[in-house]
Amino acid sequence: MRNWMRFLWVAVLAMLLAGCAGSGGTRRSAGNAVAGIDLPPPDTTAASGAYEGASDYRIGAQDLLQISVFGVQDLDKEVRVNSNGQISLPLVGGVMAGGKTIPELETDLAKKYADGFLQNPQVSVFVKEYTSQRVTLEGAVKKPGIYPITGRTSLLQAIALAEGVDDKIADLGGIVLMRQVGGRRKAAVYDLRLVRKGLVEDPQVYGDDIVVVEQSGSKSAFRRFIETMPAIGVFRWF
Repeated sequence: MRNWMRFLWVAVLAMLLAGCAGSGGTRRSAGNAVAGIDLPPPDTTAASGAYEGASDYRIGAQDLLQISVFGVQDLDKEVRVNSNGQISLPLVGGVMAGGKTIPELETDLAKKYADGFLQNPQVSVFVKEYTSQRVTLEGAVKKPGIYPITGRTSLLQAIALAEGVDDKIADLGGIVLMRQVGGRRKAAVYDLRLVRKGLVEDPQVYGDDIVVVEQSGSKSAFRRFIETMPAIGVFRWF
């Protein structure tokens, strides 16, 4: 019975892998993995690096904002939030932007422009460059949790935020990086030993990414999936 269950499980995984390859997934064998594996940017971030995430993102110091007022091109401006959280705009002068969500800042600016300047102004705020986002680290790290990341951050740097992996239980060959791409959950599996040696590219992590460090000997479904793959990394759709 045990052999039969093992055969059935391998068959199911083979079907999953076939489906993955059919849906645009990418698999890299150990022989050609030195170039590394890189997930596309998440839905919350444009290819240019501009943040397009959820409305609960709170603007921080050094964020670069694109401010637009519909129909008034002269008021369109790129401004960087200073260390005090303020921005300076035509007509209204200094405005506190730090700590506010994008809708909150849009409403605030609309009120200021409407106060003696414009009639029913429609203000749009776009975060062109963000300097503070959050990444979730779970599993066999020393301090699991949600951590802020500032600017460009790699997988190794993100793991360092959680004070590194737990050497007693971490499976360095099972580092899972997950993010939302094209409205679907996508993941890649990395071998941290190869990343540390520079044999595989240290991938960039973005805001809202989830990093899971698998435990050695874990019997999770993802762990079993990894064990069946003679690959350094694999794309898989959820």
